[in-house]
Amino acid sequence: MELNGWIDGLSYVDEELSCLKLIEQRFIKNKPYEIRLTQLRRKNTLLLGGLCKYEKELKSEYEYGKRKYDLARAKVHELKRLGLETFFEEFRGVKKEIYLTLSGHFHQKIS
Repeated sequence: MELNGWIDGLSYVDEELSCLKLIEQRFIKNKPYEIRLTQLRRKNTLLLGGLCKYEKELKSEYEYGKRKYDLARAKVHELKRLGLETFFEEFRGVKKEIYLTLSGHFHQKIS
């Protein structure tokens, strides 16, 4: 269930990245932001692909495997969780920067 939540979260981030890219192109027009958004999209795609593969492995193991859920498997799962948390923190940071830049941009036009 947690894995499904991660996959859903990354799918939502993909949608948000599309919106942020449009905002950057139309209003901010800042090459470093464009590059960072592209990098985030790549990371998101790689993470999503990795989680889909992980999901397939878990389903296969559940159906056919004889391996128990032990400490080694728990550590693998925890590493995936930490990687996702790091990515989500990075994403939120970039999103916040874009929103602050955008709010400053509009503030300057209004003033």
